[in-house]
Amino acid sequence: MNSDIRVLLGERSYDIRVGPGLLAEAGEAIRPLLPSRRVFVVTDENLERLHLAKLRDSLDAAEIENHGVVLPAGEHTKSFAHLESLLDAMLEARCERGTTIIAFGGGVIGDLAGFAASILLRGVPFVQIPTTLLSQVDSSVGGKTGINTTQGKNLVGSFYQPRLVLADTEVLATLPERDLKSGYAEVVKYGLIDDPEFFSWLEANGAAMLAGDSAARAQAVRTSCAAKARVVSADEREGGRRALLNLGHTFAHALEAETGFGDLLTHGEAVSIGLVLAFELSARLGCCPSEDVGRLRRHLDALGLPVGLPALPDRPWRATQLAAHFAADKKVKDGRVTFVLAKGIGQAFLCDEVPPEVVAEVLERAVAAHRMSS
Repeated sequence: MNSDIRVLLGERSYDIRVGPGLLAEAGEAIRPLLPSRRVFVVTDENLERLHLAKLRDSLDAAEIENHGVVLPAGEHTKSFAHLESLLDAMLEARCERGTTIIAFGGGVIGDLAGFAASILLRGVPFVQIPTTLLSQVDSSVGGKTGINTTQGKNLVGSFYQPRLVLADTEVLATLPERDLKSGYAEVVKYGLIDDPEFFSWLEANGAAMLAGDSAARAQAVRTSCAAKARVVSADEREGGRRALLNLGHTFAHALEAETGFGDLLTHGEAVSIGLVLAFELSARLGCCPSEDVGRLRRHLDALGLPVGLPALPDRPWRATQLAAHFAADKKVKDGRVTFVLAKGIGQAFLCDEVPPEVVAEVLERAVAAHRMSS
């Protein structure tokens, strides 16, 4: 059964629609929101091959004129170079302020297309149609858009809300296993932040969800989106509570930066490791029971997600180098990193007074554990 979740932001409020079969209904769902019957679809090569025809058929059936561009798949597309080429393509297609941009893809396409929509002609409407588990439960909701730079991840961007999010859970059936598992790390995050019952549900149902249980997938996406909608509605621009959604991400972004944002480590895999490190840091500080750290590690490991550092092809891991990446974290204030810690599963909190030597110890232990397992 399809389900709508409302993100409450005054006149910029919008719905998140979750369920199977939504791609075929996209044209009818989008049409009432359009300033003009003209859209520009941004997608990648994988989606062009798998699902673009179905979306275009739906738009044609709703008598919506549609143009678009197909970009390379992968994290490296979130760059200044591809942003420029996308803006050029939009302008060459004569996009107007009434033209709606449709971000049709995973987190890379959603972040890039959303950022382009926020600056094209000083802002045009856009709609998110996320096609990966990670983008359905996280990046498509909340209005964070942006690109990566050589200094770090998502350091250039804007808060710019979509008009609608359509999360068709059927498209997850064509997702590669690695990408599906990567997205699962973001699902787990919501249970760890403030919903221990959801974490318990995942322990019981996560394997079935990853194996293809359509009802379990819809339930997991719906619960995750509802959790994020509540947080965004209360704190749109991350002035307080929304920062809890970064649980595990300070470590994850450092891992991604150290691996060059390449195929060695996906964002979700980095988040999986980052969640474990955040809980281990919490335990080392005396905040979190060691039993909860073990419970988290067992769950992620049982479902095939990484809980330790992967092998680097050309050099050893260095804790000092990982810590150096924290300086580029968006949550740094007056030179101090704000960490998301936990008092236990479902009890996350913010802390900007973590002793650097304790963080270094946690990183050194992770590096040593990798060295022993290699």
